Amino acid sequence: MIALKRAHSKGGRPPLERAGEVEERILDAAQDVFVRRGFEGASVDEIADVARAGKPTIYARFPGKEALFAAVVARKVRENTTFIERIAPNGGALEERLASIATALLRRVLVAETVGLARAAIAEARRFPHLAASVHRMARERSSDAVARLLGELPEADQLPGFAADCRATTAQQFIELIVMPMIMRALFGEDLTALRAEIGPHVARTVAFFLAACRYGRVG
Repeated sequence: MIALKRAHSKGGRPPLERAGEVEERILDAAQDVFVRRGFEGASVDEIADVARAGKPTIYARFPGKEALFAAVVARKVRENTTFIERIAPNGGALEERLASIATALLRRVLVAETVGLARAAIAEARRFPHLAASVHRMARERSSDAVARLLGELPEADQLPGFAADCRATTAQQFIELIVMPMIMRALFGEDLTALRAEIGPHVARTVAFFLAACRYGRVG
């Protein structure tokens, strides 16, 4: 037992460090490196150095760089989905509540980490098409599900054709594509994130009005 304790203490690390904490530290380091270097420019050596973890420790959890990147993206998608689910729409009119949802979404995604990971996945779409496709599918499906739940919880949900339960998933996807996608595309093409965030208010006001008109007069999509 004494020898075991000494082995865990070697190198000055805390004894019996929990596996979950190690994995989170690895994922934090990997996200930082992938955002700065892209997928191609990132190396497990640098990730190990940033994470203060040995390569065997990383490979024991992730079989390779691709699996590590997928895990980083999956965690980011989970974080964003959890954030969306916790949005509390505010405002009196329906348009104000939709605008508050749209504003929260854009403030969440227009950050360096999200944009950088999306760029890295797109850049590797030719070499790893399944990776890019799975990243896109994961983000699309989970964010749509979360937004659909938000739309269904609005008091007016049962009064609008576009919010009906049988087409709410499509309506949520159209909401995301109308509100979020134009701004994300501009970010992916290199526009300054600070400048884009400053445009959130006017962009939301225009697009939410258009979206709500479609919902009131028929089924979106």
